[in-house]
Amino acid sequence: MSQTLRRGPVSGTALEPAGKRKPFLVDFYSTAVGKKYVMAITGIIGIGFIVGHMIGNLKMYIGTVDEGGTEVYDIDVYGEYLREILVPILPRTYFLWGLRFVLIGAVVLHVHAAYTLTLLNRRARPVKYQGARDYQVANFASRTMRWTGIIVLLFLFWHLADLTWGWFNPDFVRGEVYRNVDASLSRIPVAILYVVANIALGIHLFHGTWSLFQSMGWNNPRFNRWRRGLATGLAAVVVVGNVSFPIAVQAGIVEFDESVTSVHDLEEGSE
Repeated sequence: MSQTLRRGPVSGTALEPAGKRKPFLVDFYSTAVGKKYVMAITGIIGIGFIVGHMIGNLKMYIGTVDEGGTEVYDIDVYGEYLREILVPILPRTYFLWGLRFVLIGAVVLHVHAAYTLTLLNRRARPVKYQGARDYQVANFASRTMRWTGIIVLLFLFWHLADLTWGWFNPDFVRGEVYRNVDASLSRIPVAILYVVANIALGIHLFHGTWSLFQSMGWNNPRFNRWRRGLATGLAAVVVVGNVSFPIAVQAGIVEFDESVTSVHDLEEGSE
């Protein structure tokens, strides 16, 4: 009896014996095109978080604000606001944790897609880019993205352990963002680490923003000038914004004042 054949993965042309079909998304993700889509989409999620996180951190420069006649640090108020989103519809911090789970999922998928795509590319013949300029940018990206990605991933763990969990910050006080940032970045080795890691983040962002247009099928030689400008501008803004924090702390522009009331003390006093 002849064996029934069916088409292989969505981007393939070979036929294979019929069997239990994989779900479309799983089948699509098994292809190089699917992995590139996942990398692009999770990259967009990551870019949104990075830019939003940087904008929120710029509240460090506002300093203190008046809350009912009491001075508190504006960035601490902002941090408390994030924990209170959708309260009382949801319990406190539930919405924030939802955002965190989305981000964690995006990071895991991004790393997995990058790793498995690298394995696929090693087995396949490289595909030429449209032009010399496009090739030069992408070629440089292929030689740096892996290492800048690893640096950013390690830095993300350090950043969480330093300013969210307090493992690497001996003066950490939960919920007091201004105090914790000042205590952490007052240490010169840590300040240098943040500068170097954010430069690596900028390089990764530049090439990631450049290549995601190609991954999503939005690549066109006519748009390469503004595409490059967008990638350059985004990376520059993020690097300048983030690197400004360790510089500001080291220069004494950002300096914690013990006389300023903490948000937690303010809330306890109002109860």
